[in-house]
Amino acid sequence: MTSFLFSPFGLLFFLLQIACAVHIVRTGRDYIWLWVVLFFSVAGCAVYLITQVLPGLRHSGTVRGARKTATKLLDPEGEKRRIEARLALADTLDNRTALARECVKRGDYANAAELFRSCLKGMYAHDPAIMLELAQTLFTQADYAAAQQSLEDLAQHTPAFKSQDAQLLYARTLEALGQTELALEQYGKLEVSYSGEEARARYALLLKRSGRLEEARTVLATMLTRYKAAPAFYQRNERNWIEQARREVG
Repeated sequence: MTSFLFSPFGLLFFLLQIACAVHIVRTGRDYIWLWVVLFFSVAGCAVYLITQVLPGLRHSGTVRGARKTATKLLDPEGEKRRIEARLALADTLDNRTALARECVKRGDYANAAELFRSCLKGMYAHDPAIMLELAQTLFTQADYAAAQQSLEDLAQHTPAFKSQDAQLLYARTLEALGQTELALEQYGKLEVSYSGEEARARYALLLKRSGRLEEARTVLATMLTRYKAAPAFYQRNERNWIEQARREVG
C-alpha cells in the first residue's frame, strides 16, 4: 500500500483528489462530497466526476465549441445538409438566408448570391439587411459592378437605412472599379464618422496610391492620435489597421 502511494499512479490519484476537493469548495457543492472523495479515493473521485462534473460540461461554451469544430472536421457537409433539409420542409426566409450564409462560409458565392436574390421578393423585396448581404457576397465574388448596383438600389429604396458597413463597402467597390475620385469622396465621408480605423486606413492608402502623400500622412496622423487616446480593447482590435497604414504611408 505504501509503495502504491509513492508510485506515479498514487501521486496522480492524490492530485485528482485535491482537484476534486478544490472543485467542490469553489462550486459550493454539498460538503458530503468532500468525504466521498477523501474516504473513497479513486471510486469517490470517479463518482463525483461522473455525477457532478461531466453533466455540467455539456453546457460549457468551450466544450460546445470543441464539439462543433470536431463535427465540422468529421462531417464538413453536415450543416449544409441540415439547412437544406429544413428548407425542403419549410421554404421560409430564415431557412433561405441560413443556406445562403452557409454557402458564403463554404466559398460558394454564386449560389449564395442567387439565394439572397431569391429572398428579395414580396414584402422583403427591398429588405436592407438582405440587400447588404447580397452586396457583400457579390463583392467577395469580385463581381464589383453587381455589388455597386446592389448598394445603390439599397440606398435608393431604403434611404432611412444607415449602415457604416454599407458605406465602407460602397467606397471599396468604387475603388475596386477604378473610380478613384468617387471612392476617395466616400472614404472622406467616413473619415470622421467610422467607428473603427479600417475606413481611415483604406482612405490613407488610396490617397498615397493616388500620389497625394501629404494628405495620406494627415489622415495617418489623425489615426494615430485617436488610437493613442483610445481604450485598450480598441487598440487591440484596430492595431492591424494602424500598423498597415503606418508601414505603407508613414
